[in-house]
Amino acid sequence: MMSHICPSWLSFMLYNPVRKAFTDREKILDESGITADCVVLEVGAGNGFLTEVIAERAKKVVCVELQDGMVKKLKRRTERFGSKVEIATADIASHSIGETFADVCLMYYSFHEVKNKADAVVNISRALKGDGILSFYEPTVEVNKTEMQKTMTMFERIGFKRELSRDGAFTRFARFRKEK
Repeated sequence: MMSHICPSWLSFMLYNPVRKAFTDREKILDESGITADCVVLEVGAGNGFLTEVIAERAKKVVCVELQDGMVKKLKRRTERFGSKVEIATADIASHSIGETFADVCLMYYSFHEVKNKADAVVNISRALKGDGILSFYEPTVEVNKTEMQKTMTMFERIGFKRELSRDGAFTRFARFRKEK
């Protein structure tokens, strides 16, 4: 199934009162193991729908977002958090991660939009500390069970162990732990 990146001019669809009412953002953070001590890598942060609640809870959030238009909105939404939010305008597949820094990597409705998934998986693994948590959510309308399984297998092949996974009416979810 071919997907397309949501353009920044449609970002109101990603952050609106209806989505906020029907998305339990705190539950997403709980399921992802995000605590006050965590440094979180958020891949595909978009316009900050989850970033702001991550920043309220975590020690720090490092966002990697591909689109300039989304980054502008993300910066406005998160400016009140100051240095707790670091934003890189980049493709996770080619972004120079540097040293291992993240306790949790959260991808919410974003990994299916990554073109070079193999390199993205390597970079995400590089960023996560040993015993770190990888948590991702995908929309069922864009990611079928086979595609979700392919993604999970990519992470399992490089040393991630699946802890949870489920298919819901609108969302597929998986949480992994990186081996030490």
